[in-house]
Amino acid sequence: MADVVVGKEKCGEQRLVSLPLSRIRVIMKSSPEVSSINQEALVLTAKATELFVQYLATYSYKHGSGKEKKALTYSDLSTTAEGSETFQFLEDILPKKILASKYLKMLKEKREEDEEEEDNDNESDDEAES
Repeated sequence: MADVVVGKEKCGEQRLVSLPLSRIRVIMKSSPEVSSINQEALVLTAKATELFVQYLATYSYKHGSGKEKKALTYSDLSTTAEGSETFQFLEDILPKKILASKYLKMLKEKREEDEEEEDNDNESDDEAES
């Protein structure tokens, strides 16, 4: 593996990885536990990331509405993250899209509920003091 040039084409050979290794290195170095990164670890991380993204896209396409449209959409990915136990850890990263007006309405309702709970807590505290 040492004589394979990674990230660049060498004599017309196909690249081993498609993702930019410099960016992956920056992301890996952003972790405080990482002091140095072995080139092989960098390549393996890049390849594993590519395979994961490929699997996520394929799974989302097959189990979503992508087959009908012959396209993979964000909603296919978010549905996969929400519905599949394998990809459940991505649920916060790929949330379902909602309209801003719907979000604002939900936020307003939540604030009203919180205010009601505070009022109820204050009333029960007043009764307990009596």
